[in-house]
Amino acid sequence: MTQKVAVLGTGKIGEALLSGMIRAGWSPADLLVTARRRERADDLRARHGVTPVTNQEAAKTADTLILTVKPQDMGTLLDELAPHVPADRLVISGAAGIPTAYFEERLAEGTPVVRVMTNTPALVDEAMSVISAGRHATADHLAHAEEIFGAVGKTLRVPESQQDACTALSGSGPAYFFYLVEAMTDAGILLGLPRDKAHDLIVQSAIGAATMLRDSGEHPVKLRENVTSPAGTTINAIRELENHGVRAALIAALEAARDRSRELASGNNG
Repeated sequence: MTQKVAVLGTGKIGEALLSGMIRAGWSPADLLVTARRRERADDLRARHGVTPVTNQEAAKTADTLILTVKPQDMGTLLDELAPHVPADRLVISGAAGIPTAYFEERLAEGTPVVRVMTNTPALVDEAMSVISAGRHATADHLAHAEEIFGAVGKTLRVPESQQDACTALSGSGPAYFFYLVEAMTDAGILLGLPRDKAHDLIVQSAIGAATMLRDSGEHPVKLRENVTSPAGTTINAIRELENHGVRAALIAALEAARDRSRELASGNNG
């Protein structure tokens, strides 16, 4: 039986998800999209062959609804959807910080809800998507969510109580690496390198290091020690990082991101 999937509020991540699903074998005829602007909807149809619909039409006809609007817009969207979503629809939320209970309270009793925190590497099929079940979601619902988000990267199931921590680590995680690359590029310029050469050196080093972390099976401490010779250049750099509290700053930064995710869950959007 054909399953229709609708992506509501299709921005960059939603479009990446659509294109990944199509590459993974989904038929564009089974994919519906909604967008705030008509021009955006028409553009999605032209690029991917998907069908633009209204939010109400999506709620009535799709078997799975993927809600990708911003957290602050989710309440308005649910108010619009609630009268039209049957209890057998699977609702997948991609909104940071909003618990499944928020959706369950606003939709028909028994509606299965799955919460997913993905990240921007979905744009290059290297996402890390973290999946949690609501009260009424079954193993089949989770497997379906994994099939969808597996089209753009890796997936991981966690209890919903761990979602805020995952948001801090992987949801916001790419920004930390971009920040680090930005700082290292500035350092390269300070050391006398042209910006483009500094950029290329750092990006390839980052790709190589990430590949080693993924494929070697070694602990990051072991991999770092392999680069760190006695009285060498690397250990001097590591000493300065420790002297400046970089490790403590990272821990504090991730705690701040987690706390903000909790604030969003409590309705504090300010």
